[in-house]
Amino acid sequence: MSYAPRYDVVASRKQKSRRRGTKFIIFLVVLAGLLVGADFAAAAFAEHTISQQAREKFQLQDDPAVHIRGFPFTTQALGGEYEHITVAAEGINVQDTLHELELMAELRNVTAPLSDVVDGNTSAIVIGDLEGIAKIRQADIGRLIKLPSLSIEPAAEDYVRTGDAEDFVSVEDLEKQREASNTYDSTAGVRLAATTRIAGREIEIVAFAIIELTESAVRIDPQRLEFGQEEETTVVPDQVRKTLLPQFGTTIEPGSLPFNVRPSGVAVEHGKLIVQGKAQNVTFAGSAQD
Repeated sequence: MSYAPRYDVVASRKQKSRRRGTKFIIFLVVLAGLLVGADFAAAAFAEHTISQQAREKFQLQDDPAVHIRGFPFTTQALGGEYEHITVAAEGINVQDTLHELELMAELRNVTAPLSDVVDGNTSAIVIGDLEGIAKIRQADIGRLIKLPSLSIEPAAEDYVRTGDAEDFVSVEDLEKQREASNTYDSTAGVRLAATTRIAGREIEIVAFAIIELTESAVRIDPQRLEFGQEEETTVVPDQVRKTLLPQFGTTIEPGSLPFNVRPSGVAVEHGKLIVQGKAQNVTFAGSAQD
């Protein structure tokens, strides 16, 4: 005669099975956490090593921020191939004229043997595609042209030259165009505005200019001048225009781009002028590979 197993025995077996399954899942979660933690720790060590070398290379006062993108880091490190590394520094002084310069380098397709990274030897690191960027803040530009309240925005080049409403492009659209572009042109339009008092009234002086890249410098060439008041513009008399317009013109030398990349293009974003340069097959020391 056979007997069916008691209900409480079957339930006990199921509970034990669930406990084992739960413990195994917890073990996997803990193991995954340990592996991720180890991966982040290894990435942090490599980022710190590159940061120290970049500080010496760029002659910075502080270590720049370094971010090795992509996960897991360990797989990239073991293979010695990195998809994307970003190096960024802010508040850089250049020749006592620029005090808030920003430098950024986007490194892609980087070859860096693990042994070299561990030993801190970055001289043999080869960067497949490099983009160097310098950003000049409006505060520095205002200091140069003696207009401390200066603000800058992008402007369409045609509108800078003509002032015709049909050539106007909104700042939002210009920002979208810039963000979608991988390579900048050698010229760009900019709107420079500063507030001053004229005859006891607060007047906004607006200059529209073309910025142009000339070798390693950026030249601001003012084209038109307007007076703004309560969201309206006023035609500027010729004599006033001839007196005030040249004040907005200047030449800025932001220094060399990261890794000695040759400047090739300029752009404007809210509050900043951008100088861009690109290169391929460059070593961390800044020399091109044959």
